[in-house]
Amino acid sequence: MANLEEFSTLTSKGQTTLPKAVRQALRLQAGDKLRFRVEGDAVLLERAEAADDPAMLAFLDFLARDITARPEQLQALTPALKARLDALTAGIDDSPDQTIEGDVAL
Repeated sequence: MANLEEFSTLTSKGQTTLPKAVRQALRLQAGDKLRFRVEGDAVLLERAEAADDPAMLAFLDFLARDITARPEQLQALTPALKARLDALTAGIDDSPDQTIEGDVAL
């Protein structure tokens, strides 16, 4: 997607209108959910998918903060660890379209 810069004005109630070009670029419709992420002095606005799992989003946010705070702790995945992970998950269909058997409590 090409870079896009648009401007909007904040009302006294803290509301704004997303410019049409932004709505079109993000394919937003009335009723769509938005996700705001504050990173320093910047805000990232994303279309929030209905399948977004709040627990997973919180975990990913934690990882992002930890990586930012301690980048020296990052380590490459070793061939031995990859082999172990492959062995532990051998024969498991992890396709997102896979049917889950049994009761599922959400």
